Amino acid sequence: MNSVELKKNISLSNFTTWRIGGPAEWMAQPKNNEEIKYLINWINKKKISCNIIGAGSNLLINDKGVKGLSLCMRQLKGVQINKKTGIVEVLSGEMLPTLARKAAANGLHGLEWAVGIPGTIGGAVVMNAGAQGDCISNYLESITTLSLNGEFKLIKANDLNFEYRYSLLQEEQLIVISARLKLEAGHEEAKIRQITNENFNHRLTTQPYQDKTCGSVFKNPEPLKAGKLIEELGLKGFRFGGAEISKTHANFIINANQASSYDVRELIKHIQKKVFNSYGILLETE
Repeated sequence: MNSVELKKNISLSNFTTWRIGGPAEWMAQPKNNEEIKYLINWINKKKISCNIIGAGSNLLINDKGVKGLSLCMRQLKGVQINKKTGIVEVLSGEMLPTLARKAAANGLHGLEWAVGIPGTIGGAVVMNAGAQGDCISNYLESITTLSLNGEFKLIKANDLNFEYRYSLLQEEQLIVISARLKLEAGHEEAKIRQITNENFNHRLTTQPYQDKTCGSVFKNPEPLKAGKLIEELGLKGFRFGGAEISKTHANFIINANQASSYDVRELIKHIQKKVFNSYGILLETE
């Protein structure tokens, strides 16, 4: 008997870090591969679309809601760590900070930067998440995906065309099921833990970590920093409706007072226009 629960008209605002979003026509949170396969068969029978959600960070959902099935992967959790080889097998719903701390506890070097990123490993792979000049693609060996035809496939990291905040997965509708990472083994656990904690504390003091945000809104137009460009234009604290540019870090938009998706979109456009008019740079969203 399949235990996966299909719910109707569930508000997606509770599934995003911005706490913004209308209702999902259908919603499910599978806990294992059998449940995911069941759901894929179900959408194919019903002939409806499927949208994948991880932790809902870096995600703005329309207030009007989303048609089809919203498939939230954050219940698909599990990590296997080989302390000797540094090989980590992780299911896609595992949270990055949890994984970073588990790696540190096993003396594995490579994910210290990831401790403050409030996303799942699946989402991190799709967008090649990173911080402090490092990113997930530097440690990824392969992923297992499931297509909407119900086919499992192992894809090598080299075949994902990774770039800054980009992977080929952004072009294809594949569900990331798990990832295999290769970290550096044999480090002192206390040292790795210390660096991980320092990174986390740095984030707490330099970013609006406790507020409702989606993390960084814009990609950095390398070698420049988006936050610095926005800050130089005096836009910190600027509001549109309930959405506000963070006073702590200008590359963050806060849901300050029941912001709608429209408020956030308009504020994004306003920032893009101001930056373009001043610097001739069109900021791209993450």
